[in-house]
Amino acid sequence: MPKFSALPRSPKPPGLAAGLLSALLFAVLTWQVAWHGPLRTLDERLGRTVAAGAIPARAAELFADLGNTVVALPVLLTAAAWAAWRGWRTGRRADVNDPAAAVRWWLPPLAAAPALAAVPALVVPLKLWLARPGPPQMRGGTHDGFYPSGHAATAAVAYGAAALLLTHSQWHSGRRRSSRPRSGRRAAARVPAPLVLTTGAVLLNIAVGIGLVRQGYHWPLDVLGSWCLAGVVLSVWWAVCARWAAGPVSGSGRRPPKAWLSCRSPAPSCPSPSTTDCAARHACRRGSSTTG
Repeated sequence: MPKFSALPRSPKPPGLAAGLLSALLFAVLTWQVAWHGPLRTLDERLGRTVAAGAIPARAAELFADLGNTVVALPVLLTAAAWAAWRGWRTGRRADVNDPAAAVRWWLPPLAAAPALAAVPALVVPLKLWLARPGPPQMRGGTHDGFYPSGHAATAAVAYGAAALLLTHSQWHSGRRRSSRPRSGRRAAARVPAPLVLTTGAVLLNIAVGIGLVRQGYHWPLDVLGSWCLAGVVLSVWWAVCARWAAGPVSGSGRRPPKAWLSCRSPAPSCPSPSTTDCAARHACRRGSSTTG
């Protein structure tokens, strides 16, 4: 009996547990801000300390500007275009009997734009509802409503989704080559790519948050709340992509197709090419060689 080995799994991006944790933290922070809890008092004290700190104003302003849509949106669109090109290229070259080819490669890049568009749809009503006053530097503005931070949420969703798209693109393009022997140097060079992308996105968002607080545009809780809200958006986005972009054997632990299960042992010879059972056995043999 041929043995069917487990299909390679995709990297583990934010899942349901991360989304639920982000939603819970966001609810706690929103409660503290809305009801003037003790965490809000500490938050405003910390915000004044950071704003009067020794961080250079020019660097802080540069980091804060990275949360603008005019900067974050082109980065996300570039990553989506790259992921779409890699997915199309891999899907075009994939064999029809390869389980890795049965994916909707266009869904994650296409769904990235609606994920970013969900940020103002969520942030603006929350700002109007809470109407939290801004830091002293923003008290002369025309409106209140600084929680959560739109810039921080935009940066978190855009750069986080871009990192996930590039990571998933590298995994998908290298999935069909996973069974080939690879030199130790080449394998070591490919392993840290997802870690580098994820670390870069995290550090970039931390820089944006520090810049917003240092320049007096937002309180620290405004930034933390935006990160939690972005975690919910990214988790929903990836859950939709993982559910609908995967093929029938997407590495989620599902059974192989029925044609494979009907094959108990490969036939040693095929007396007639038109025999249905023999054709199914040879299809099973090819399928087991791709997954073995």
